[in-house]
Amino acid sequence: MIENPLAQEKLNEITRDCGLFGPETHYMQVGHVHGLIDPALIKIRGQYKEWTMRNLFLASVGGVMFGILVAMQVSGPVIAQENDKPSVYEQLDLFGDIFERIRAQYVEEVDEGELIEAAIDGMLTSLDPHSSYLSPDDAAAMRVQTRGEFGGLGIEVTQEDGFVKVVSPIDGTPADEAGMQAGDFITHVDGESILGLTLDEAVEMMRGPVGSEIVITVVREGETEPFDVSIIRDTIKLTAVRSRIVGETVVLRITTFSDQTFPSLEEQLPQMVEEAGGLDAVNGFVIDLRNNPGGLLEQAVKVSDAFLEGGEIVSTRGRELRDSGRFNAEAGDLAEGKPIVVLINGGSASASEIVAGALQDHRRAIVVGTKSFGKGSVQTVMPLRGEAAMRLTTARYYTPSGRSIQALGVSPDIIVQQPPRPEVDETDEPQRQRRFEADLRGSLSNDSLSEDERRQIEEDRLRAEESAELRDEDYQLAYAIDILKGISTLGPEYAAALARQSN
Repeated sequence: MIENPLAQEKLNEITRDCGLFGPETHYMQVGHVHGLIDPALIKIRGQYKEWTMRNLFLASVGGVMFGILVAMQVSGPVIAQENDKPSVYEQLDLFGDIFERIRAQYVEEVDEGELIEAAIDGMLTSLDPHSSYLSPDDAAAMRVQTRGEFGGLGIEVTQEDGFVKVVSPIDGTPADEAGMQAGDFITHVDGESILGLTLDEAVEMMRGPVGSEIVITVVREGETEPFDVSIIRDTIKLTAVRSRIVGETVVLRITTFSDQTFPSLEEQLPQMVEEAGGLDAVNGFVIDLRNNPGGLLEQAVKVSDAFLEGGEIVSTRGRELRDSGRFNAEAGDLAEGKPIVVLINGGSASASEIVAGALQDHRRAIVVGTKSFGKGSVQTVMPLRGEAAMRLTTARYYTPSGRSIQALGVSPDIIVQQPPRPEVDETDEPQRQRRFEADLRGSLSNDSLSEDERRQIEEDRLRAEESAELRDEDYQLAYAIDILKGISTLGPEYAAALARQSN
């Protein structure tokens, strides 16, 4: 202890302030203290200064550590959230792990190549209904189909909410002759359910050798129960364009947009005009795109260009600039300004909608029928190694007015429903023939007409009867022809005014 009581008291005060208790206090007992200025106090104050510096350093270090700890507490959850999403490489590692486990532990031996193809196809089909993987066989079949001849049923199908839906039957094919309709849903093939299968798997089940029979179970709107349709597979030879003359109208039926479409159109249209007696004898053209599932974009552009003098036909907009483009018409109209009616329905898709939308937006044609399918996307077929390919949606297309028809379709200018064909009941008695004044015995003759006038009236009557028969057979087509008749009745000046308005 320090002998000087006053010094001892001061020492205790300092040690209490500094928090120095225990052995360090005893170490500070140094010599005698004279008054308040004692060597021991000097020693104590030196120790206090040293302690203060040390504590300041420790406090600063502690503050830094505390700041780091707080920052970690705050930023830690953010970093953790960012790291919650696995990286692409981690996902690929996971895929590899699953692949190895399937190969090693699945109950049956699996084909490694088929596993990889299924994984690739699943990745593509998860994007949209139109993207898919094409095996070497599928890619070869697709190339054959675009050339216009292949084996099958003759229906274009898509997938909607897990169900296989008929986009349209192709004219003159087994499916068309069996009565398949656009909008039908296929639920079973040969009694086996296809619900839950991918579109490619369902299509594979419908394939088979030419001449073999397939039974398809169909669900149709308006029918209370599903029903079976028997179809004999055949070689499908697509006639891209079929043409005929009905009265004074040239009807151009375009069934698909393959490599043959525009060359066939360019060849047949002048032939029909010549057969009708020249362009002056033609009151207009009907372009029938009903149940046309589409096809090649370039063919749709060429067909549209055939009836336009200029302006935009269609534009495509993709994620990348290279996937975007604009297609314009060049001068030259195969119809030479004659009125045009375009027929569409729910089976008109893709390339058909491009043609209908372009002619409608340019007011070059009156669009008649029902709303089209609404496929407004462009698929690019990309070749892969080993003769395989993938079909990938790369762009949306837009009509000249800038509207996208994706999931909306082209709305006709005049909505005309196709009534169902009435079933013929053989037990029905034939309707009694109506009699007219001229049929009465002893009726007076009409002496105000020449023989030529009588002949003209008779020809007009026969044409009217043919139109009536056509109305029973194909109401939408008859309606389109009636529109052209109405325009021609108003005179060539009115038709010419319509042509000038479209240009």
